[in-house]
Amino acid sequence: MIAHDVHLRIGSLLFEGVDQIDLTGPFEVLSRIPNSTCRIYGKTAEPVRDIKGLRLTPDATLADAPPLDVLHVPGGFGQEALMEDAEVLGWISRQAAGGCRIFSVCTGALLCGAAGLLKGRRATTHWASLHLLPFFGAVSVNERVVIDGSYIFAAGVTSGIDGALRLAAELRGDDAARSIQLYMAYAPEPPFDSGTPETAPPAILQQARQAVRAITAQREETARRVAARLGVVVQGV
Repeated sequence: MIAHDVHLRIGSLLFEGVDQIDLTGPFEVLSRIPNSTCRIYGKTAEPVRDIKGLRLTPDATLADAPPLDVLHVPGGFGQEALMEDAEVLGWISRQAAGGCRIFSVCTGALLCGAAGLLKGRRATTHWASLHLLPFFGAVSVNERVVIDGSYIFAAGVTSGIDGALRLAAELRGDDAARSIQLYMAYAPEPPFDSGTPETAPPAILQQARQAVRAITAQREETARRVAARLGVVVQGV
């Protein structure tokens, strides 16, 4: 836990094709952490649209971001376009080198991997991309939230809320996180038990895998190129 009188600078990466819940779910938590400032940064100051068309606007550009205490990296289909973007990857890497906590949600973990941050780390990501983590030198862990030192990885989409609450507790203590959870009335009672590949009906799972088949194949191609750049050797593939 960090002393409450230390002001925290929290920043979230925004990009075209982000999955807005990867961004806004955690923002609901992070923006309520006591004595902190939470801002959203993009390559430009122009609005972007999320994967379903929701318009979102950054507060400032990457170049204007100060050294952060927490960097939140969301995912979404648009992540793929940044996997070999030197500006974005360099920014993520420099923020990490400054000692900030890294919090990735969903396929935001792949961006962290492309920035060279996952070597030797336990990590998780969306179930459809979990098998890609070893290409970045990570140990793939099939859990909703994985913590490895100053890194927190949330698996997919809504798990970002859980990861953000864990982060809030690390930064300001359990009671601060509990207060945020209560304000949000975050006590999910889903009507169906199909939120993971292990619990979803086989036909639903097959349909879901088919829906992301193209982007998953594209991500694997990119992951293989990144692995070659990083000098990561993945056994058996």
